[in-house]
Amino acid sequence: MSQKLIIFDMDGTLVNSSVSIANAINHVRKNLGFEAMEQEYILKRVNDHTLNPAQTFYHTKTFEPHHEKWFSEYHTKNHEKELVLYDGIKALLEKLKAREYALAVATNAYRGSTIESLSHFGIYDYFDTIACYDDVPEGKPHPDMLYKILNELNISANKSLFIGDGPRDEIASKRANIPYIMVDWGFTEYKDAVRTVEELKNILLDKS
Repeated sequence: MSQKLIIFDMDGTLVNSSVSIANAINHVRKNLGFEAMEQEYILKRVNDHTLNPAQTFYHTKTFEPHHEKWFSEYHTKNHEKELVLYDGIKALLEKLKAREYALAVATNAYRGSTIESLSHFGIYDYFDTIACYDDVPEGKPHPDMLYKILNELNISANKSLFIGDGPRDEIASKRANIPYIMVDWGFTEYKDAVRTVEELKNILLDKS
């Protein structure tokens, strides 16, 4: 039997990064000469696929290299005190690896920040590959990073599953023809989403 793959979003799915993301965006805004935005305002919009995030947060059409530089600098200095791994995630990853699943991360975070975050929590080595915003032409909701993962691991979409917490993830998954599970312990809430890591564990392990 060919290997099965589970792909995870990171922010809001593996890691509670709400404080760090809001603060990092405001750090960039400060460097650009703009006033800080309320955390709640940022988090309501960060997963809204109908908005241009560069326009929403930095008042420009596209992200620029200095935006990434300032965002990443803030993350490097503060991720250890501001990020929280959701309870049960590490144990879930251990069980999935024990069942010989291939594991991957598809995130709109930058690669450097992603590696810092996953390494800080001791889970980076659980993943066979990661695909980040700066690895592909277009981030989610485009399917580029999901295609990248499938190609790297040589696993088909119908042997894969994507787990995320928002519409960007769901749309990317549909475009890549990968089955999807929505979770709601992250930034947003959905009526039919999986509500706890324990519930997700039961679903995934029942599939194996």
